Amino acid sequence: MARGKIKRLYLIPILSKALDVLEMLEEQNASMTLEDVYQRTQISKTSVYRILKTLVHRGYVAHTESGEYRLVSRPKRLRFGLAVQSGDLPFSQQVAASVTAAAASSGVELVVLDNHFDAEIAIRNAEEFVTKRVDLVLEFQAEEHVAPHVAYIFKNAGVPLIAIDVPHPNATYFGVDNFEVGYEAGVLLAQHATRRWKGKADWVLGVGFAEAGSFVQSRIAGAFEGIRTRLNTIPPDRFVRLEGRGMRQPSSVAVSTFLSAQRRGERILVAAATDSSALGVLDAARKAGREQDFAIAGQDCIPEVIAEMKSGKSAIIGSVSHEAQTYGPRLIQLGITIVRGNSVPPYNYVRHRIVTPEDLKSGSEGE
Repeated sequence: MARGKIKRLYLIPILSKALDVLEMLEEQNASMTLEDVYQRTQISKTSVYRILKTLVHRGYVAHTESGEYRLVSRPKRLRFGLAVQSGDLPFSQQVAASVTAAAASSGVELVVLDNHFDAEIAIRNAEEFVTKRVDLVLEFQAEEHVAPHVAYIFKNAGVPLIAIDVPHPNATYFGVDNFEVGYEAGVLLAQHATRRWKGKADWVLGVGFAEAGSFVQSRIAGAFEGIRTRLNTIPPDRFVRLEGRGMRQPSSVAVSTFLSAQRRGERILVAAATDSSALGVLDAARKAGREQDFAIAGQDCIPEVIAEMKSGKSAIIGSVSHEAQTYGPRLIQLGITIVRGNSVPPYNYVRHRIVTPEDLKSGSEGE
């Protein structure tokens, strides 16, 4: 008797029930309603419903238009490729973690390669994905000029492509509405100037990311427009674009060079294309002893920027969260939909929201 108890410890009840459902569908070899399955298995209707939905999601069972369920041949396990922008960038790390978790929960095999923010590596990685016979690629590749080459490799091999944040030819786009997130960052900066600087600002800097192309650069265009709509006394020649490559060090160098030609005490609003750039701007402001002259808004809500805002002493006054944790589930489901031959929208925008120090104090950043 004790021996039997030990054996039962190794059984997984819900898995046994799922196998009962599969075996029953195989035996009947016909479409069945939820009620039919429930009556024949005598498993609780709630469990039967959840088991069937899971089997449909994983491709073992089909749900017909009439609402019935039938067994289908076991599908080949899908294999997706994920090309990460750079394993060194916090936002890229967050996206990769979200996609990896979602792939595991959906039963999708994931092949991950790192583009290392390098165009030539991105091309080699594309060729490797084709060699590995992936069913679809999720491409997080930031340099617009190489996008046609990368896209051609996949098109020529018949591999569907989802482009993350930077559009590629013949690809489904997934990411933020860049002009809109920029506009909202600009509005935040203008509101800060209105509250703290009596509606005055001497310079507006857009620390951009030219290599990502006009689509991502529209974050800066949107930010400038958001500021102009609320602070219409700033002369056009005081709106200046600087190149930061979306990274910390180049952004710091660009802003340090700009500051070397400006008078101390001038008030500067900064819209950064990424949070890594925002941190570079902050580094330059601190090095020059001019942090009090700055108000900086970033994009991505990476942990280091959250920490800066929580300190209550930082010139970073906000960041637009692109909700990186939602990328994975949506990307994997979008990929499955495409591979199964279903049509999807050409542009698939993610949710976003402004996060400020005030939000972090109130605890609303987790909402």
